[in-house]
Amino acid sequence: MNTRLSIANYEAVIFDMDGVLIDSEPQWKIAMENVFKSVGLEMARKDFQKTVGLRIDEVIAFWNHHKKLGIQDEKAVEDAIIDQMILLVNENPVPLKGVNETLAHLKKSNIKIGLATSSPYRLLDAVLSALKIEEYFDFVHSAEKESYGKPHPVVYISAAKALSVKPSKCLVVEDSFNGVISGKAAKMDVVCIPEKTHEPNVKLNVADYLFDDMTEMLQEMKNE
Repeated sequence: MNTRLSIANYEAVIFDMDGVLIDSEPQWKIAMENVFKSVGLEMARKDFQKTVGLRIDEVIAFWNHHKKLGIQDEKAVEDAIIDQMILLVNENPVPLKGVNETLAHLKKSNIKIGLATSSPYRLLDAVLSALKIEEYFDFVHSAEKESYGKPHPVVYISAAKALSVKPSKCLVVEDSFNGVISGKAAKMDVVCIPEKTHEPNVKLNVADYLFDDMTEMLQEMKNE
């Protein structure tokens, strides 16, 4: 793990969305608990940990298989969860600590800003609109359009290509192990800001940098 973060080493910063830009993990839990309960699955806290960072269609397929739920129309379940998520996000659109300041600093520093998320585009659009931060991003991308979600690296590789920046010049900001692995597999340096409601995970130490919140990361950038 590196000790000092110098933004001068990078031409682009690519953010994950859930748990990085917005504290949406509690909202995901509410939405999934409600919808999965309607199809016969009571979810415990440890259940959420197993699928953090995966695309929602992969989460549904995982539980449908492992719990033998017998869901015939997984897309309908996905749509129901995303519908609830959009409602919850619009009810309480609060960015995580330091997000606006960090985006403004990167834009002022002429660093390209990307977003690469496992969430589908309609939730991505709802979050950026609710937080009023769309203007900061040069490119946003969802793994919905890829053959694989995280931890596969393709969502980050596609984002870097769209930004016209080499992977080695991209810095990824993530909150989950699956996300960190995705960024590292894309040959990018990775900042991890662990989601506060997750159980501590020593595996997150594979990230190049660890910070408690984005304000701490921003301070490190300014101190270079």
